[in-house]
This record gives sequence, structure tokens and C-alpha cells, in this order.
Amino acid sequence: MDEFQKELLNVLNRIANSLQASEPAPVSSTPPEQPKLSLEEVRAILAEKSRAGFTAQIQQLLEKYGANRLSKIDPVHYQALIKDVEVLK
Repeated sequence: MDEFQKELLNVLNRIANSLQASEPAPVSSTPPEQPKLSLEEVRAILAEKSRAGFTAQIQQLLEKYGANRLSKIDPVHYQALIKDVEVLK
């Protein structure tokens, strides 16, 4: 083995050792948490869509989530409700 090959092998060994010594970044199995929406924020979004002419569709969506009024909907459904409202065009 010539001098170049020895040096190359030395460099590769140092790289391999440094890769083995470093810890991999932890992988999170939980998805990033969505920001919590307040009743007032959801109400403002629905009011805007209602003014745009989607009142009947909004009422259907409220019923889909088991209520006839926004205040009766469980807050855990707010994010899904907003996703449904955003597709109204």
C-alpha cells in the first residue's frame, strides 16, 4: 500500500469513527400539534363565510358535527370544521 492509500484509509476511518460516535437526531412519532382554535376565532371564520353566501352549507356542517349552533360543538372538532369550511367556494 502506498502513502496515498494509507492516508485515504486513515481519513475514511476517522470519518467512520465520527459517524459512529455521533448520536442520531431523535425521531418524534407524534405529529406536530395544531394550534388550538378558540370559539371566537371559529365564529369569525364562519361569519365571514356566511356573509359570502354559504349560510346553508355552514348550517349543514354544524349538524355534521352534532349541533345546531357553534357553541354546542365540542372544541376538539374546531380544526376539522374549519377545514370543511375552507373548501366552500
